[in-house]
Amino acid sequence: MNRDERREMVEEYGRGFDVLTAALAGIPPEAWEFKPAPGEWSVHEIVIHMADSETLGVTRARMLIAQPGATLMPYDENKWASALDYRNQSAQDALQLFRLARQTTYHVLKNAPESAYAHEVVMPEPVHPEYGEGYTLEKWLHIHTGHVRDHIEQLQKTHQAWKEQSK
Repeated sequence: MNRDERREMVEEYGRGFDVLTAALAGIPPEAWEFKPAPGEWSVHEIVIHMADSETLGVTRARMLIAQPGATLMPYDENKWASALDYRNQSAQDALQLFRLARQTTYHVLKNAPESAYAHEVVMPEPVHPEYGEGYTLEKWLHIHTGHVRDHIEQLQKTHQAWKEQSK
């Protein structure tokens, strides 16, 4: 990825909260607890997951910039959802956490030296399939920019399933 492509991706990353809240604005509150199928997450749980993922992700970004070569801790999102009781956490608090984590990290990324995007860290087993080898800040940026897009699609599918079930 060249410098201009990276800058555009950093800008997209920075718009993540606004894009997420725009998508959520189209989903009525009564649909937020609906689960499309057993084992799938509700809109509410997706929001909590996104805050957890973002807070862990911003720590990883900072490690990539400040401590290349460090070992990052993996996490199992489904275990977190269960053990941390996502159903009973505040979605509004989670959104604010996501907003602040994203906002502060956007500024860190904008000011990071170009060389930092090639920094690597160690991802211990089990390695998430999309990470693979060579986990760099550039790879991190791809993953976390796409994370919002992926979950907006999931939110829309969950909303659609709720509408169909509500007929």
